[in-house]
Amino acid sequence: MLRALWTAASGMNAQQLNIDVIANNLANVNTPGFKRSRTDFQDVLYQTDRVPGSAVAEGSQVPAGIQVGLGVRPSAVFKSFGPGTSQKTDNPLDLLIEGEGFLQVKLPDGSIAYTRDGSLKLDEQGRLVTSDGFPIGPDEITLPAEALSVSIGQNGQVSVRMPNQDELQGQGTIQLVRFQNPAGLEAIGQNLFKATAASGSPTDGTAGQEGFGRIVQGTVEMSNVKVVEEMVNMIVAMRAYEVNSKAIQTSDEMLSIANNVRR
Repeated sequence: MLRALWTAASGMNAQQLNIDVIANNLANVNTPGFKRSRTDFQDVLYQTDRVPGSAVAEGSQVPAGIQVGLGVRPSAVFKSFGPGTSQKTDNPLDLLIEGEGFLQVKLPDGSIAYTRDGSLKLDEQGRLVTSDGFPIGPDEITLPAEALSVSIGQNGQVSVRMPNQDELQGQGTIQLVRFQNPAGLEAIGQNLFKATAASGSPTDGTAGQEGFGRIVQGTVEMSNVKVVEEMVNMIVAMRAYEVNSKAIQTSDEMLSIANNVRR
């Protein structure tokens, strides 16, 4: 019965983490480029009283053993990089990556982070930056102050129309990167990810070529969180938490009965 107390407690701890992950998904339902997370679980150690296949008599073996599990633990919080919904904004600086790929972002320390959030802005220098002022990298793209309009092609080519000129002038190209295992990226907040040993090294490429997604101007990718699905997951997690608490209560009542047994 003491074993049941700790086993059920592990279930409650696991479901608490599950609820935390679901709550973060719901909190970011309107965050551009956000990718939902899913909690994976695995069983833990087993107490073995009889090994399956052990001999009980000459020439005979037990077909099944006696093993009692000792609970559950979270094994991973998996990031799902499925596409989010598209939202048309008609803002010429908003970008949607339709397919695989990440934008590169230059951080203040000189390192590179990655994002799917294409809601870009212009800073005081005319550079294309994120909402936090981090320039799109690795090569910064600066638009002239006198530019009348900006055009971003499906291949990431950034061009502007200048006064008294019919031809568009190129200002650079937004290069995309992708990873062998995007689920291995480390989320660092601010809609940014960093590469890890699990994600593998980034592979550069041009949008719309060699498996990279194409860029759509005037549209942003919203989160891939499905509210109804998350609500169902939350109900399931809540019921699992509740039934584990009932197991603790039942074990406590059984201990109480055992303690009150008299000769």
